[in-house]
Amino acid sequence: MKKVKVYVTLRESVLDPQGSAVKGSLHTMGYKEVADVRIGKYLELQIEPSDRDLNVVVKEMCEKLLTNIVIEDYRFEVEEAN
Repeated sequence: MKKVKVYVTLRESVLDPQGSAVKGSLHTMGYKEVADVRIGKYLELQIEPSDRDLNVVVKEMCEKLLTNIVIEDYRFEVEEAN
């Protein structure tokens, strides 16, 4: 079995109002050194072995369901599951 870690972030060109709100709150709390905050998503998938290419399958899942490819970027890592 494989563990796939998927990281989803807004594209740099897309405004991140949630990140801006967190940055403002951190500044209010005294963390003035925080220059920027971008909010994203993290997903972990447990994938059973199959005859399909795992990278192709994960890419399809990301582009069809897990991300909005118009405004989000993604990357993933594959490792052996324990």
